[in-house]
Parts: sequence; C-alpha cells; structure tokens
Amino acid sequence: MAQMTMVQAINNALKTELQNDEDVLIFGEDVGVNGGVFRVTEGLQKEFGEDRVFDTPLAESGIGGLALGLSTQGFRPVMEIQFLGFVFEVFDEVAGQIARTRFRAGGSKAAPITIRTPFGGGVHTPELHADNLEGILAQSPGLRVVIPSNPYDAKGLLISAIRSNDPVVYLEHMKLYRSFREEVPEEEYTVELDKASVKQEGNDITLIAYGAMVQEFLKAAEELEKDGYSVEVIDLRSVQPIDIDTLVASVEKTGRAVVVQEAQRQAGVGATVAAELSERAILSLEAPIARVAAADTVYPFTQAENVWLPNKNDIVEQAKATLEF
Repeated sequence: MAQMTMVQAINNALKTELQNDEDVLIFGEDVGVNGGVFRVTEGLQKEFGEDRVFDTPLAESGIGGLALGLSTQGFRPVMEIQFLGFVFEVFDEVAGQIARTRFRAGGSKAAPITIRTPFGGGVHTPELHADNLEGILAQSPGLRVVIPSNPYDAKGLLISAIRSNDPVVYLEHMKLYRSFREEVPEEEYTVELDKASVKQEGNDITLIAYGAMVQEFLKAAEELEKDGYSVEVIDLRSVQPIDIDTLVASVEKTGRAVVVQEAQRQAGVGATVAAELSERAILSLEAPIARVAAADTVYPFTQAENVWLPNKNDIVEQAKATLEF
C-alpha cells in the first residue's frame, strides 16, 4: 500500500477508471493542462490525451448538458463543477434532467454520470466556494450524493460512482484534500455506495457525521473517552440515500445520538437523520436526538468562518448534555 492524501487517492481512482474503460471521459474548467484548481486531475490529460481529459468553457450549464448528451451515447462522463457553489448555474441539468433520465425512460435508459465538485469550509475561500449545498442535492430524487471523509474511502467510492449506472454527485471537502495521509491500495478496489461506516464502536452514545465533520467527531470522541464514555462514531459516507439501518442498529445499542453537519441547520441532512431515528428507534432512545450545525445564515466571509463552523468543542459540549440528560 501507499500513503496517500485525498487528492492523490482521487487522482488514482480517476486514472484507474480511465485505464479500465475507454468510455470514461473527464472534463470541466481547467481540468486538463492545469490539472484542476487543486491539481486533482494533474497528469491525466498528458497520459490519456485531450480526447479523454479536456477543458471546457467557463459555462457550468454547458458542462452539464455535455455530460447528459455523452451519457446517451454510451460514454461514462466524469464532469467537474469547479466549486459546489457554482452548481446553481447547472442545477437544471443536474436535478431537472440528469436526475430524471431513468424515471422518464421507464428504466430503459440510464445516466451513468459522475459529478465531482469540491466544497466545504476551513480554508478561507471567496464567496460561493465553500457553501455546503449537499442538502439541496440530496432532496433531488434520482441522484446519489456521496461525501468521503478519508483517502481510502475517497478512492473506493469514486470508482464505485463512475461504475454506477445512476448519476452520482461526488463531493470533495477541500479541507481534507491534503490534511492527512493514510494507507490506500494502489490496485483497484471499490467501496459500496449507500453504506455507512462504523469508524469506532462504543456503547454510551452514537455520533453521526459526514465529510470533514467525521474528523472533528473522532477528536471529540477522544475527549469524551477521557471522561469515561464509550463512543460509537458513524461516517454516513452517503447522504442520499442514507443507510438508516446501520444508524438504527447503533442507536438501539447506545440509546443516545448526536448528529453533526457543517451545513446550516435548517432542512439539512442532520434533520433527516434525526427524523428517521425518531420514527424507527423512539423506544430505544434515552435522550432527545441532538444536532450540531452551522447557523442559519449565508456562509460568512473568511474573517468569521472559524467562529461559524461547528468544531470539536461544540460536539463535546452537546454530547455531554445528551449523555447527562
């Protein structure tokens, strides 16, 4: 195995699928010669040529339309939206067209499209670059929405996404791109879509998160364990669909749950998780399901970003309140 950052793991996954399937195409703004803003696609155009890895005009709606058209001709497009905040410019193609292809065709046609896009706070980007819009995408029927929290999952989930016959929105948290390394197999492998991961087993409380908040959760779990608590940590990995069965099984064991999301509290993934657990595991709960989330405001400018984002201390405080309820 090799020690890889998330950027390297994603690049490796893309290279693997370009090698395995000549119908895989990668395109977006600056993904070719420059290798993308974060160099995620670095070296791929040089190795596989301009016909398979290529730049597009600065027009997100055109990128989405091209992906949909190519998918009808037997290709497996991997389109990049340079930042998730720019998805508004291509939302008709993503939610109004790509997501509905299988439904409109009565199952006779598919849209095997992977939509890659970076997002997330903690790196002081300009406006519309860090916004957490996964809740909007998760509410669009027909889309899978996947968010890896570590390099190993990043590679396996991306390979699974590209091979899926359904459209997959693959969200890459910018703070995780180069924040740590871990062992990642250099050979191909897949991580199952739609399946949560139990990162750490425990008996007293279940912590549920996704993306960069998983790393905050693991730090919070260490603090709670110093006080004698046994903490179970679950990484959703997929926010549409959500692996409710794994969450219910955990809450039935621990009796308590805290759900964390980086996005604003209103209408978020955490609200869906809390509602599902309330409906399915109410008799197992010993305390109300708690949520930790950002404030219901527009994403702040960089000067206030660190105050606005949820962090380890917020999680520890809420977890202790839930444990002591």
